[in-house]
Amino acid sequence: MSVHDPDRDHTSPDKDMAASKPAPEHDERLSTSEFEEDVDIDTANPAFVKRVKRKVDLRICVVLGVLYTVSLVDRVNLPVSTVLYPKQNAAVAGMSTDLKLKGNAYSLLVLVFFPFYISFQPPMTAIARKVRPRRFLSFIVTAWGLVMVGHGLVQSWRAMLALRVLLGILEAGFFSSCAYVLSSWYIRSEVAKRNAAFYLLGSLIAGFGGILAYGLSKMDGVGGHAGWRWIFIMEGIITIFMGLLSYFMIVDFPEDAHKSWKFLKEDEIKVVVDRINRDRRDVHAPPFKLVPYLKNGLDWKIWLYAANFGLTSVVTYATAYFLPIVLRQGLGFSEAAAQCLTAPCYAFASILGFAESMISDRIGLRTPFLLFNCVIEVIGIVVLGYAKASGVRYFGAFLIIGGAQSNIPFSLTYQANNIRGVWRRAFCSATIVGAGGIGGIIGSLTFRSQDAPDYRPGLYTCITAACVVFLSVCITTADFFVQNKKQKQGRTVIEGLEGFRYTY
Repeated sequence: MSVHDPDRDHTSPDKDMAASKPAPEHDERLSTSEFEEDVDIDTANPAFVKRVKRKVDLRICVVLGVLYTVSLVDRVNLPVSTVLYPKQNAAVAGMSTDLKLKGNAYSLLVLVFFPFYISFQPPMTAIARKVRPRRFLSFIVTAWGLVMVGHGLVQSWRAMLALRVLLGILEAGFFSSCAYVLSSWYIRSEVAKRNAAFYLLGSLIAGFGGILAYGLSKMDGVGGHAGWRWIFIMEGIITIFMGLLSYFMIVDFPEDAHKSWKFLKEDEIKVVVDRINRDRRDVHAPPFKLVPYLKNGLDWKIWLYAANFGLTSVVTYATAYFLPIVLRQGLGFSEAAAQCLTAPCYAFASILGFAESMISDRIGLRTPFLLFNCVIEVIGIVVLGYAKASGVRYFGAFLIIGGAQSNIPFSLTYQANNIRGVWRRAFCSATIVGAGGIGGIIGSLTFRSQDAPDYRPGLYTCITAACVVFLSVCITTADFFVQNKKQKQGRTVIEGLEGFRYTY
């Protein structure tokens, strides 16, 4: 199967495929000559390449997508518990009553997660690279499962506050490491649909988390525990099980694939490594050095990549935390209906995002889809906020979630396509997900109970976030166009590699 790579269409084959040498400061070439045969692997044996990619998809996209589902469900079950058991509902022994949540206690429980989630991003990604993903990810998933069980057993909100801190530290290593691993296994023209499969599979299943939580809440009184406690306990047990199982399922980086339970044979590893090396020459990691690692932060584009992800996360977190509340208080749906009606929105987002990613990989463009999704986000926010009929406002929720959820994997792809280097990729994965944590803080604060039923400040915040992403993508895309033109004329070398071109 011939894979269309737009970044090589306009460059000389001699430059792009032959003995291209990166600049010394970015020299991350293969350390052996094992993979230096000048053969186009895709066209030499397309059936074999397709079979290898299918094996990689199952063990990378599917496994990480399932674990991401667990992460999302665990992350939003705190607000779900509060929606199911609001403060005044003492008859069902709700969380707010049992833990004596007064004043700003609930806001603290939500917000304390994010500072630790953000600040631990850079070291966690470097640790994942050092100890290998299989060990690292299975450990943190199992550990935060234990923490979630603890959420259901605590007797005071202060004890839960400590557990929320620990949860932030553990989850800090998850999403950025997953994004890093995924981008390490594929060439640039294939990564959009893989990012979409990983992220949107998790989001789709997690979209039914409210229904799961509602069902678990019906265990109220079993074993002497309130229903809200069973939400944490049972979902924590599921997380522990998935964490232990993931040790046998997760695979490491391509050059270490032979260590991952005989995942790939030697000739299959050769295909993966050779394709990546020909695409961007950053398979093997040079020794880690702190100063060069941190110097990546001097590139202004990296912070716009992070802004794209972080501001999109403002919208995704806001809808995850508050859409059930808006549906219940603003649109008048029952508690059960408010939880269940979020699921179709996420199903629509998964279909939209994956369809866009398939087309994006086929035509080799990312920017049009990022911009289109920003536009439908804004339309959805306006419809939800200003329409009169409940059904029409609910349709606005589809557009908001569809656009924002689809732009998360596109933000990852846009960044991953336009950087190279093992440690540079690790740094960027940390910054982009750290920005997502900042977006989570903003999203957690944007819909306030005193703003019901219109929630105007929250709507204005989400509109602003989508518009800034639109502007940011336009700025970086304009720069890519100029730099690619200079590269074509031989006036610059992009990312330290002859023949490398930006993807927009």
